[in-house]
Amino acid sequence: MTGGGSPSAPGAARAVREALPGDVGPMCATLARAFADDPIAGFLLPDPRRRPGGLRAFFGAQIAGDLLAFGGVYTTDDHAGVAAWAPPGKPMASGLRAVAGLARVLPFVLGSGLPRALRFLAHMESIHPKEPHWYLATLGTDPPRQGSGVGSALLGPVLARCDREGTRAYLESSKERNLSFYRRHGFEVTGEFTVAGSPTVWTMWRDPRPGGG
Repeated sequence: MTGGGSPSAPGAARAVREALPGDVGPMCATLARAFADDPIAGFLLPDPRRRPGGLRAFFGAQIAGDLLAFGGVYTTDDHAGVAAWAPPGKPMASGLRAVAGLARVLPFVLGSGLPRALRFLAHMESIHPKEPHWYLATLGTDPPRQGSGVGSALLGPVLARCDREGTRAYLESSKERNLSFYRRHGFEVTGEFTVAGSPTVWTMWRDPRPGGG
């Protein structure tokens, strides 16, 4: 899921770098704060007391267990935000396969929340584009740093690579107010969905921009 909090408006460039294993803990803490009010986080982790722990477990599994080894995770030295991408050709770890690999998250969604989480994630997998693309799995900025350009800077390395190599990009946004931010970076809405009474999620696609920019 993308768009924890409000993504940053374009601003001054930030010192963005590829994440290292030692960054995982601070990045997960940042993302848990960024997604605390996210509609889908609230849907899948309805207990606000347990949500922070569930989010840290989810992002830890996503980043350390799935994405970090592929070189698509970016942050800053102060961990003000995180962009976690899956590169083209990487096997999908979503839907039922993702749940099987997220054992640390299951205690937070057991009971009535587990079936709807399974249905929601399975649907996301079923509509995921099959053609090669960079997938923005997560983008979040620490709430005190939102609006300062961090989110735009975090998107920069992969979007520049997409333009340079002629590669497409895809994301799902769980907040309608974030759609304009992604549009500024070249994404366009391709659809929307709800599953099992969930909030609306928008799917967005980006074609490469010749010459970048």
